[in-house]
Amino acid sequence: MNYIEIKFSIQPQTPFQDILIAQLAEIGFESFEESKNGLLAYIQEPLFNEKELNNLSLLNNDLVKIKYSTKQIQDQNWNALWESNYDSVLIDNRCYIRAPFHPTKPEFEFEILIEPQMSFGTAHHETTSNMISLLLKEDVKGKSFLDMGCGTGVLAILAHKKGASPVCAIDNDEWAYRNSIDNVAKNNTNNIKVQMGDATLLVGKTYDLIFANINKNILLADMEIYSKNLNKNGKLFVSGFYLNDLVDIQNKAKQCGLLYITHIVKNEWVAANFTKI
Repeated sequence: MNYIEIKFSIQPQTPFQDILIAQLAEIGFESFEESKNGLLAYIQEPLFNEKELNNLSLLNNDLVKIKYSTKQIQDQNWNALWESNYDSVLIDNRCYIRAPFHPTKPEFEFEILIEPQMSFGTAHHETTSNMISLLLKEDVKGKSFLDMGCGTGVLAILAHKKGASPVCAIDNDEWAYRNSIDNVAKNNTNNIKVQMGDATLLVGKTYDLIFANINKNILLADMEIYSKNLNKNGKLFVSGFYLNDLVDIQNKAKQCGLLYITHIVKNEWVAANFTKI
């Protein structure tokens, strides 16, 4: 299956990048790669309708300036494209994340094998690497763990390797769901429960730790649900937003009975930690 890649330039990015992602998802776009200067979006070629794209309300909003360019990604070249551009990642000299075509390095404490497909969460993006850094510092042994918006499942896999139990991974994107299942098997972490859906799946469930690497709008919309589904003294880790969005995240968390603990920043991308009061 060939894909169409669309490169968007968005000025200003906040809050319009998150809105654009939501609108693109509604017309069939499957995967997104955010950057400080714009957005890459991917859709199966047969599903791409440029007229439908141009009719999106955000592309006709005077408050934001959006330009885009398109190119075809041929299916037979996808893996080759990834292999030529995809490097292994080492986080805090402890967690080595590699693809099947990278050499194994057993000298590191944790090694995670991730098949590089179109799912978000390969640890190359600052949001994922920030979350991995926080997870590496956290004592998760024997604690229930949720990876919300799991992408490739990398956070759930690392939590499992660190002794968290039970571990659940959820994503509303079918590609991410299938990719997470594959990666869970590749890392022999088959006890991880992978589900496709959104925060409505959390009804009646509780966790000691919730890691949600999504985007600002979804985090704000689902913060109350996360709080309700945290055990007392449980912790929420969130990422997927910029430093200038942190105050909004902190205020919403406070309204939901969550106490701000700390945050880390990399290239203006933030990961923050809260605990249930």
